[in-house]
Amino acid sequence: QVQVAESGGGWVQPGGSLQLSCAVSRDIFNDQYTTMSWFRQAPAKERELVASVTTEGTTYEIPSLEGRFTIARDDAKATITLQMNNLKPDDTARYFCNTVFRRLPWGQGTQVTVSS
Repeated sequence: QVQVAESGGGWVQPGGSLQLSCAVSRDIFNDQYTTMSWFRQAPAKERELVASVTTEGTTYEIPSLEGRFTIARDDAKATITLQMNNLKPDDTARYFCNTVFRRLPWGQGTQVTVSS
């Protein structure tokens, strides 16, 4: 049973924007204790937390992003989105969603490539 499915990645030039989407199974999405997060993994690097959103809608993005990314949840669609603006080559990575404590099987992720 697929519990998360990421989409929306692609190639973009520096300074461009992308919006990623993660479809979450309804039973997980509706769990009042589940904070959902986006993670990313660049080649030869560890997977890192990028942003999180609680069931109440409280958000957190890692400070190094300097406000360029915004996480949100759509309760009607049971999805988590990540709006990424002013993308930089260092943002190139495969992006995944999961609970903040990484409790779900990892999905396929979606590749984001930022280059000129």
